[in-house]
Amino acid sequence: PSGGAAITVRVVTRAVKSEIVGAQEDGTIKVRIKAAPAGSDEANEELLNFLAQELGVSAKSLEIVAGAGKRDKLITVEGLSASQVEAIFG
Repeated sequence: PSGGAAITVRVVTRAVKSEIVGAQEDGTIKVRIKAAPAGSDEANEELLNFLAQELGVSAKSLEIVAGAGKRDKLITVEGLSASQVEAIFG
């Protein structure tokens, strides 16, 4: 059965390379991406593609459900449980 998880992400733009910085105290995953600004379509697309690669899922499995125009975003992940996502991002 396919489940789903929701993750909160804080985007830091204009990075040299896309990378996961790590989880903050509140559980938010900090991610650096190359594109800017954080709310642009280009940055959102880069973020989803990068997260999909890190999680081992298709980018179509990810959706920004809140914060698309901001640097703090809520993203749903289909097909992975919250504990699986937590294990990947630590």
